[in-house]
Amino acid sequence: MRVGQASPSVEPVTATTLTLADLPTWTTAVAVASLALAAVCAAWVTVDVVRHPPRMRVMAVVWPVTMLFGSVLWLALYLRWGRGTRTEERPRPASVAVGASHCGAGCTLGDVVGESFLILVPGLAAAVGLGTLYSDELYARWIVDFVAAYLIGIAFQYYAIAPMRQVTVRQGLWLAVKADTLSITAWQVGMYGLMALAQLAVLPAVLGGRLAVSTPQFWAVMQLAMLAGFVTSYPVNWWLVRVGIKEAM
Repeated sequence: MRVGQASPSVEPVTATTLTLADLPTWTTAVAVASLALAAVCAAWVTVDVVRHPPRMRVMAVVWPVTMLFGSVLWLALYLRWGRGTRTEERPRPASVAVGASHCGAGCTLGDVVGESFLILVPGLAAAVGLGTLYSDELYARWIVDFVAAYLIGIAFQYYAIAPMRQVTVRQGLWLAVKADTLSITAWQVGMYGLMALAQLAVLPAVLGGRLAVSTPQFWAVMQLAMLAGFVTSYPVNWWLVRVGIKEAM
């Protein structure tokens, strides 16, 4: 390519996107029920952390957010090993689960923030390569979501580390980057892996297309994807705690 020559454009992929009207009614009922149950759990935990503030303040945000994907499973984790429990009182498996959930909260908010920005800022998808580096908008969504999740995850980790170690802002941010980079990446591998399987293979074969972001079905599948992210992130968090890169939680 000559200097100054414009980059060749990539023709966009025209994949079929399924809206609510295209989807079976029973899938809407199941998705809405799953999201509603998660919302109830999140609301209950929000009230509970106000009444019983956790010793690590950032967990007052983390715990309600984890309910959005973990629902009753994470409510049980919170009641058994989160509410009023000191870090040193948790066995290693529970401590690692809490630490991985801390990472997952950042990923959850990252997905919500990233998808919102893509709607509110029309040129954002093109800015991250849509139309020049690749043709499928799905990849633009993954890039934006990952960046948002990474930044929010680092912020969460900073507010977990800084109070415990009493370090400067610069030191705390560096420690947060070291602690959460591998953890967030591992989470996103599981999450994106399941979403790719669903959106690129299973749903087109079963329903004839991909789920639109505006459908409750999309976010119900995202709940499952977040659980897959927890599975891939858990062993990485265990290793990070064992070698001292990440604090036990």
